[in-house]
Amino acid sequence: MQHIHLPFGGALWQLSSSPCCPVLRSRHSLSTLPFYSITLWIILGVLMCPCCVQCLIFKVGILGPWNCDPYYAKSLPAIASRLAVGRINEDFSLDLGCTMDFVILQEACETSKALTSFVQYENMVDAFVGPTNPGYCNAAALMGKNWDKSIFSWACINYELDRVQGYPTFARTLPSPTRVLFSVLRFFSLANIAIVSSNEDIWIDTAAKLASALRSQGLPVGIVVSMGNNDTMLEDTLLSIQNAGKIKVIIMCMHSALIGGEQQKSFLMKAYDMGLTKGQYVFIPYDTLLYSLPYTNTTYFPLQNNTKLRKAYDAVLTITIESDLMSFNEAYNMAKRFGELMVSQEPEQVSPLFGTIYNSLYLLAKSMHNARRAGKWFSGSNLASFTRNITFSGFNQNIRMDAQGNGQTDYVILDTDGWGSELYRCFYVKLSLDKVLFAGTYIHFPAGSPPPSDSSCWFDPNAICTGGVEITYVIISFVMALIMVLGSIGLTLFIRRRIQQIQLIKGPNRILLTLEDLTFINPQLSKRKITLEDLCDSKSYIEEKSTGERSRSVNSMATATHETSNVAVYEGDWVWLKKFKEGHFKEVKQSTTKIFTKMKDLRNENVNPFLGFFTDCEMFAIVTEHCSRGSLHDLLRNEDVKLDWMFKSSLLLDLIKGMKYLHHREFPHGRLKSHNCVVDGRFVLKITDYGYSEILETQKAPKETPPPEDLFWTAPELLRDPESPRKGTYKADVYSFAIILQEVVVRGTPYCMLGLSPEEIIRKVKKPPPMCRPTVAPDQAPLECIQLMKQCWSEQPDRRPPFDQIFDQVSNKNISDNTERMCHVNTVNTASRMESTGLPYRIHVNISTVNILRSLNDGYKIEVRGKTELKGKGIEETYWLVGKSNFTKPLPKPPEIKPGDNWQDMMTEEIKSLFRKANRQVDKPKI
Repeated sequence: MQHIHLPFGGALWQLSSSPCCPVLRSRHSLSTLPFYSITLWIILGVLMCPCCVQCLIFKVGILGPWNCDPYYAKSLPAIASRLAVGRINEDFSLDLGCTMDFVILQEACETSKALTSFVQYENMVDAFVGPTNPGYCNAAALMGKNWDKSIFSWACINYELDRVQGYPTFARTLPSPTRVLFSVLRFFSLANIAIVSSNEDIWIDTAAKLASALRSQGLPVGIVVSMGNNDTMLEDTLLSIQNAGKIKVIIMCMHSALIGGEQQKSFLMKAYDMGLTKGQYVFIPYDTLLYSLPYTNTTYFPLQNNTKLRKAYDAVLTITIESDLMSFNEAYNMAKRFGELMVSQEPEQVSPLFGTIYNSLYLLAKSMHNARRAGKWFSGSNLASFTRNITFSGFNQNIRMDAQGNGQTDYVILDTDGWGSELYRCFYVKLSLDKVLFAGTYIHFPAGSPPPSDSSCWFDPNAICTGGVEITYVIISFVMALIMVLGSIGLTLFIRRRIQQIQLIKGPNRILLTLEDLTFINPQLSKRKITLEDLCDSKSYIEEKSTGERSRSVNSMATATHETSNVAVYEGDWVWLKKFKEGHFKEVKQSTTKIFTKMKDLRNENVNPFLGFFTDCEMFAIVTEHCSRGSLHDLLRNEDVKLDWMFKSSLLLDLIKGMKYLHHREFPHGRLKSHNCVVDGRFVLKITDYGYSEILETQKAPKETPPPEDLFWTAPELLRDPESPRKGTYKADVYSFAIILQEVVVRGTPYCMLGLSPEEIIRKVKKPPPMCRPTVAPDQAPLECIQLMKQCWSEQPDRRPPFDQIFDQVSNKNISDNTERMCHVNTVNTASRMESTGLPYRIHVNISTVNILRSLNDGYKIEVRGKTELKGKGIEETYWLVGKSNFTKPLPKPPEIKPGDNWQDMMTEEIKSLFRKANRQVDKPKI
């Protein structure tokens, strides 16, 4: 305490450090005259009054590495101290008997130099707030004892400092960090610890002291290491932790990345790169234990601007002082708003250690108040002892000290949500209750749960723990885990089954269809037995359906029901129904719906898509797309269709690609034959009837003996085994492909060249030798194709190549080339679009046709028609071919078409009339 010297009559008044009254000491004897005696007593009375008592100054030294560590400097120690001292001196509830003042004392970042500088501060202050370096806390506390000056520190760790007999002038301004960590680790049953520090002396000493304190509590601290100065050393540090085996918790003694700590940022990002942040470790920053980190509605820019750091921080549990009054940012802004802080820095630019400095000074002032009220001197030991049973409102939280002077301030455990840049309060650490309480938000562990727990004996002071796990804990954990797993599986299966049941009958991807979903149409149309009049009707039907007149279009067709037709309209498109025989189905089993879902997921150009399963009116059928060209079997028998080798190879390549896709999806066909290969309007082959046999198998439908001619495509090993699976095998599908290949090559039925009955053929195939196979002449197909066919129908299934190999052989041997086919498809698309956008009695041509006609120089007359959109080509100029020079035959006059006229109906009626007239001419008896 500094004293004000008042000269009077040669006497020197020196004010003592007594909180009660000054002590008068004189060099010269005073006169004994009554006047001087009266004057002396008057002056004494004035000095004893409160206004003069305030002339006493109690100076506090704020000790820290403020100049050498930029992160400590961000706590603005001078500003925080000025705010605290200003409020203390104006607080009428505090009876200090003096004025508090402060001075900022610099602490070197090297521990040895810090201790040297501390010795020099003996006569500068009356008390210390500090030190911040735990490395010389013991020495500083002993010096404080010798000087009888109090040491109020938030950073000292050593548990020995709590012994009043050895360190009577030392007081903690915060709860012991070891005590807080022990409570949290005990709650999560995590005992095996590694401590990593940055490279500064202050943090290296912090790590060493923390390890010693935790070991004194019985916890196994396995590794204490600094992170090194480069990336290689950092990686070695993390590898040593990884190789240690039992480590569950990594405590980081360094500046927090949330306040800009670059070393912690590098440490966490390297741990992320090495895969150590996936949940096997819990990372705990140490320095956040020393201040109140804001978390309510607070976004941390280091996390927001760095995706890798944000992901790594998901493995971090942040323990900090609870902000039960208001957040640090709010308290800081309020002080600025009231003019108490004349600074330009925003709260996000200031370290929350600002509040810790403030609270330490206020705790010292409260201790002085208690000592003065007790009539005690402001000695170091008195001030340290009078910290007991103190409660006050700190900077932004309540500060509580118990009867032993131990801090009881609440802490919180904060965590991110795994993807954001905010922290959420998950648990309270109630030191007064010695409990950790749930705060309403669950911790988001990267692996979904904390690391495996350690034995509880580590946290029992009366037990000697060797690291084993208690059998009771193992049994309880196993039973609980089993119950949770079984419950989760049961709940998951129940929810999944309910979702599947709903998806089967509702939504755009529903599978089970009824009469409400399908409109059955004339089966003659589906079989392509169409007369000219039927064609006009069907065209009219499709056009009217597209404009919403569906009911009238259906009535215009021949009456069709689900019993008489296999063709229906579903969502505007024609579909084909593959019906099951009566007795195969009574109800759809759960296992069958799984096959439906698997079939629904198949998507390939050469696999006819499964659209649903019809189940209504006691009829069951697979619903697939309707292919207008019929089956491959029908196409091969149709003599009106010219099939050159290029066309055949294109169809075969489609078949190979479709089967390759099915086998990749682990879906053997089991019924592959030319009847089950359909061709659409673009002459693209698609495989159908897949899954049919598997559905029969799951429904336990009775097996039926098919006619011999239906067994031509069945592999011999399946013919010999009556118990063979209905769904077939991959090798059997390859055999079936070989028989289809024979059909395509010779354009005939299987074995047509042998002249044997179906029964005899099946008998020979089933029981060789000799091996019975179709005979194909070498001139009917390329040699490579015939060799491939023989490989595929090999008697030994293992010698049959898979479809991947078949596809490679076909591609490499140039058996198939899609160029001509693509040209054909392009021609079909162009002609279709030209026809659909034309007008009656008009010849609609495009620019390429015009160029050809003009090159002939035959006098063709062309008129510009206008812009027309052509599929795959965009918008092109098109033309009318209206005549030819010297062409004298009369041409039909195009009718006048007004905007809005339905000229399609007009032409349909005209064509019908001409067709009926032609029929009457045919029906007339010949003379």
